[in-house]
Formats: sequence, structure tokens, C-alpha cells
Amino acid sequence: MNTTDAEAIAATAARLIVEEGLEYGPAKRRAAKALGLSARSALPSNELTEQAVREYLSVFCADTQPAELAALRELALQWMRRLPEFRPHLSGAVWRGTATRLSDIYIQWFCDDAKSAELSLIDKGVRYEVHAVSGFKGETVDALSVRSRCNLLGEEIGVHFMVYDYDDLRGALLPDANGQPWRGDTAAVQRLVDSSDARTLE
Repeated sequence: MNTTDAEAIAATAARLIVEEGLEYGPAKRRAAKALGLSARSALPSNELTEQAVREYLSVFCADTQPAELAALRELALQWMRRLPEFRPHLSGAVWRGTATRLSDIYIQWFCDDAKSAELSLIDKGVRYEVHAVSGFKGETVDALSVRSRCNLLGEEIGVHFMVYDYDDLRGALLPDANGQPWRGDTAAVQRLVDSSDARTLE
């Protein structure tokens, strides 16, 4: 795949991610199909796609996206503080700064005992669903999914807790190709919330 094809797929995928709330993988595959490319075509990297998402947001969503992102980060922080014993790390668009109100929240837990994560939700009276998903190393992990009210946005948001072994934490802290972290702990998310412009929430 040449650079032009990669950029075209990324740009088309960016629109689907922002306007329809698709995840990167499905968005890239649908974009390639929409452009008439082979289903076997190589897809652009997540970094290139994320760059296209940022460009799309800056052009079409500059007036609304910062406030929506701030609201989602605040909700994520509430959940991270609620269950600190599982070493929560925020990932995905809410961490990376490209989320809109259509984005779900992804919090990764690193547990000594994976079953204890479910038991903690049960003890707190939290209703959840379990899904098997692909982890950041390509392995299969459990995701415990809940619906949580975001008062600042006035709607329900999907929150997904990805359950990893404690030993996976070291590898999780490796940066992307540009030296930026793929996820952040509670303190890092708190800094993002503190640094956001309060006017975006008005």
C-alpha cells in the first residue's frame, strides 16, 4: 500500500470514528472498502489514523470536542478513584485526547487475581457484562462493561474495564512511536483534568 492509499484510508476512517463512534479497526476496514480497495489491503497504523482524527476534530469539532473530552475524563477519573486497588490506567481516545460524546471509556486494570475484579463490582452493586476482547498485546482478555451516567453530557456512557495480569503492567507503560504513552494512571488523568480549561465545561 502506498502512502497516498494509507492517508486516504486514515482520513476516511477518521470521519467514521468521529461522526459514528467506530473503533479504529472497524473504521479502517470500512474506509478501505468505501474507497474500493481490496479487503486484503494493508491498513494505516493507529498513529497515522489518530493524526487524521485530530485533524478532523480541529476542522469540524473544535467548538464542541474539548468540553466533551473533559467530561469523559472526569467520569473516567471517578471510576479510577472508585477501584484503586486494581491499578487503573486510562487508555483509548479519552486518554489520548481524541474522544467525543460518542466515545466509550476504556480503563485497564492490572490485577494479582483477575476474579477479584468481578467480585469487587458485585460487592459494590455494579451491574456489568463480560466480553472477551483483544488486549494490547493481541491476547484475549476479559472486559467488564458497564453503563455510567455522565452528568456533564447528560447521557449514558459505556465504561469498559479490561482485566490484565499484574505482570502485564510493565509492558503497558511502553510509549508509542512518537514517545507518547498509550495509557495513564490516576495521577496522570488527574493532571489532565486539572489542566483543562474550565470554560470548556460551561
